[in-house]
Amino acid sequence: MKKVQTQIKSLEKNIAALQGKLAKLKGQKSGKAAPAKKAAAKAPKKAVAAPKKKATAKKASADAAKGTVLENVLDVIGKSRNGANIADLKTKTNLESRQLSNALYKLSKKGQIKTISRGVYVKA
Repeated sequence: MKKVQTQIKSLEKNIAALQGKLAKLKGQKSGKAAPAKKAAAKAPKKAVAAPKKKATAKKASADAAKGTVLENVLDVIGKSRNGANIADLKTKTNLESRQLSNALYKLSKKGQIKTISRGVYVKA
């Protein structure tokens, strides 16, 4: 997840630089290089940053409504009839492998889930 965020930031910087260059080229044609560059540099940051903040706000509210990681995993396992496998749990909980592994370990140690076969879990 951190890799994706760093890649997004670098893309934002590259886009801002390209827009600055484009504004500079447009400004040279009209004779207004400096003001156009400042306007172009400010506009992409606001335009790109605003949707990102909205997305994180939606994600935070969705995560708060769902509950904890352990509760989410336990709910998905409880709703499955024949047990939930790792692939289903990953897609339905949107967790990474490490987080899912830790959650399954903790739930099994608490006795809340049981393993039917390798990678398939049911509620105890």
